[in-house]
Amino acid sequence: MPEQYSVSDMIKQKRQTGRRHKVEKVIPGFLFAAASVSVLTTVGILITLLVETVLFFSEVSFIEFFTATDMQPLNRNNPSFSILPLLSATLLSTVIAMFVAIPIGLTTAVYLSEYATDKARRVLKPMVEILAGIPTIVYGFFAFTFVTPVLREIIPILDRTNILSPGIVMGIMIIPMVASLSEDALSSVPNSMREGAMAFGATKFEAVVRVVIPAAISGIIASFVLGISRAIGETMIVTIASGSNKNLTFDITQSMQTMTAYIVEVTSGDAGAGTPAYYSLYAVAITLFVFTLSMNMLAKYISERYREVY
Repeated sequence: MPEQYSVSDMIKQKRQTGRRHKVEKVIPGFLFAAASVSVLTTVGILITLLVETVLFFSEVSFIEFFTATDMQPLNRNNPSFSILPLLSATLLSTVIAMFVAIPIGLTTAVYLSEYATDKARRVLKPMVEILAGIPTIVYGFFAFTFVTPVLREIIPILDRTNILSPGIVMGIMIIPMVASLSEDALSSVPNSMREGAMAFGATKFEAVVRVVIPAAISGIIASFVLGISRAIGETMIVTIASGSNKNLTFDITQSMQTMTAYIVEVTSGDAGAGTPAYYSLYAVAITLFVFTLSMNMLAKYISERYREVY
C-alpha cells in the first residue's frame, strides 16, 4: 500500500521545505560576510597606514627617509628621519634568529618525522609546540635577565642591551613554527620513496638527505620564509632586550632599535600627536607591513611553485 498523506501533512512538509530553502539562501551570505572580515580588516589597516603616511611624507622628504643614516625624531632643534637604522637592526635580529631556528627546527622535524617512535613523537612534539604558547613578553624578560648576562660572561664588550641576545631568543621562539611545518612537509612524502631509496642500497640517513628532504623542499622553505616573517614582526622581545640606539651600525654587540620597537616607543607618548615624529610611526609601520606581506606572498609562491604532488 502506498503511504497516504493527509492535507495537513502535506502543508507541514511544504512549510518545512520552504524554511530549508530560506536557510539555504541565508547561509551563503553569512559565510561570505564571515570570510570578508579578514579582507576588510586588512583593507582598513592599509588605508589607515596610507593616509597617515601621506601626511608624514608631506613634511619629510621621501628620499631622506630611505637614504639618510640618522634617526633622531625627538630632537627639537634638528629632527631627522631615516628608516635605515631601524631596518638594519630588524634584519640583523632576523638573521640571528634564523641562524638559531633553521638548523634546530629542521633537525627536530627530521627526527620527529623519520627517526622518532610513535611514543617518542607523542611526547616530544607537544613539548616543542609548548614554546609557541609562551607569551613573547616572557621571552623578552628571559633574554634581558638571563641570556644577556650569560653572553656578557663570554663576550665582555657586549652592551647590557644588544641585538644578539633578543635575536637568539627569537630564534628559540620560532623553532616550533619551523619544526612543525617542516615535519608536516616531510611526513607528506610517501613511504614508497623512502623504501625505494633504501632498496637501492641507501642508508636511512642517505634516504632522508637525498630523497625525503628534496621531495619536501617546498614546504621546508615555506616554513623558513614564514619564520623570517614572524621574526621581522616580533615586538616585545626586541623592545625589552635590544635597546633604543637608532644609529646605523652592524655591530651585534651594541644597543639597537628595530622597527617594531620604534613603533612602541613613539606610541608610548614620547611624540606629540600631529607632529612629524608621531606620523613617522605610520611610515615605519607601512614599511614593516610591506616586508611581512612580501614574506607571506613569497612563502605562498614557493609552496605552490615547487610543491610535489604524490
